[in-house]
Amino acid sequence: MRRGSAAVDLLAPSGLPAAALGARAASNLVSRARDAHALGPGKAGSILVVESDMGLARALVEQLLDDGYRVEPARTAEHARMLARGCAPRLAVLGELGSTRGALELLYEIRRGAAGSAPWVRGMPVIVLGASAGELDMLRAFEAGADDFMARPVRYLELRARIWALLRRAQWTVAGRARRLAVGALEIDLDAHTVSLEGLPVDLRRLEFELLVHLAGDPERVFAKHELLSSVWGYRSSGSTRTLDSHASRVRCKLGERDGGRWVINVWGVGYRLR
Repeated sequence: MRRGSAAVDLLAPSGLPAAALGARAASNLVSRARDAHALGPGKAGSILVVESDMGLARALVEQLLDDGYRVEPARTAEHARMLARGCAPRLAVLGELGSTRGALELLYEIRRGAAGSAPWVRGMPVIVLGASAGELDMLRAFEAGADDFMARPVRYLELRARIWALLRRAQWTVAGRARRLAVGALEIDLDAHTVSLEGLPVDLRRLEFELLVHLAGDPERVFAKHELLSSVWGYRSSGSTRTLDSHASRVRCKLGERDGGRWVINVWGVGYRLR
């Protein structure tokens, strides 16, 4: 395995392209994945890797195992659901499922927490491995509820750093923040991932929920757009604010006008505040 550079392509442990590994190697890899003990933040739960390209999946799982993570590899959405019923993953890496659209459909399912499909935790961190670095692919992934996005070819050390950051953030969310937030008639349950206004439920998608939670943490403060894009979407440089503006608009509409439209206020030229 190549560990010598700051950014390396996914390779098989032998240094050969991952696709060169045979069926026996794949079988051994799955056995190792199921026997490994988890390390890192939380020390519980698995990383679910959903990828139809077996060469890429083998290389990725092998390196995660070597770094001490418990890993559950799946080739299809149905396989991922079956594994989720038994392992309650703490993070998912979604690659190609026949097409990028297949991965996004599974991500929509996870964020909906569809009853009967699998015990998905709606707030589970998810990284999408996109086919390209195009802005449209990235925006579609974030719109579907991704916490992070990486374009192929995947650089393992960067992926590992992003996994660690998301797990650390998830652990901090549980340990360091109140489990409920209340701002006037607005109530947010961080554990149940639910929102209610005047006792009525408000159905929000993952990133809409995260945006609302961020604003509710300091409801009178005006958050700059670049800060929200960094904190909620993980953007590392300033760019288009269209996705933030569209999410803010949808949250405002879902909270409704019965309170005079006083939620998620756009402070022109600066950013947003909750009220």
